[in-house]
Amino acid sequence: MSDRGELFAGDDPFAITRAWLAEAEASEPNDPNAIALSTVDANGLPNVRMVLLKDIEPDGFVFYTNYGSVKAQEIDAAGGAAFVMHWKSLRRQVRVRGLVERAAGPEADAYYESRSLKSRLGAWASHQSQPLESRATLMAEVARVTARHGTHPERPPFWGGYRIRPLEIEFWADGAFRLHDRFRWTREKLTDPWSVQRLYP
Repeated sequence: MSDRGELFAGDDPFAITRAWLAEAEASEPNDPNAIALSTVDANGLPNVRMVLLKDIEPDGFVFYTNYGSVKAQEIDAAGGAAFVMHWKSLRRQVRVRGLVERAAGPEADAYYESRSLKSRLGAWASHQSQPLESRATLMAEVARVTARHGTHPERPPFWGGYRIRPLEIEFWADGAFRLHDRFRWTREKLTDPWSVQRLYP
C-alpha cells in the first residue's frame, strides 16, 4: 500500500510489532511489553488484565500464566482472546485478536528456567485467582514449596504459556488534530495471506 509510510512499512505484521516494541524499550519507563489481555466468560462478559508479553514468534504472541487462573479457564473455553499494547511515550498501539493454543513444551520450560528462583517458587505457591486468607498464608506456602522443591524446581504442570495466533492485527499511531493513522491486517484463516486496509481515525 503506497501511502502507509515508513512507520507501517513491510509485509510482516510481526516484524512491525517487534520494531515498535524495540523502540518502546528505549523510551517507556517500565514494562514496555505489557499488554491488556481480554477474555470472555461463559456468559459473554469480558475480563481484562495486564500481563507481560514474553515472545513475538514468526506467527504468534506468547505469554505465560497459571493454567488454573480465570484467564486460562476463559481462554481454554472460548479458544480465543484479544489484547492491546499501548506505549504512551511513542503514542502508538497494537491491537490483536485471534485464536489461542497452549505453549507448554520446551519453550515453556526454557522460559520458566530463565526466571529468578523466587519467581519460579512463587509459581508453585500461588493458587492464582483463588481466594487467599492472608499474606501470611501465601508466605507460608512459599516457605513450604521452597523446602519441598529446593533451588532447582521444575516447571509446575499447571503453569505454562499461551500462544495467540492472530486473525486481526491493527496498528495505530497518533496524528495531529486526532487524525490518527490506522492500518488493520486481517485474514479469515491462519493459513490465508494478510489483507491490509487503512481505517478512518
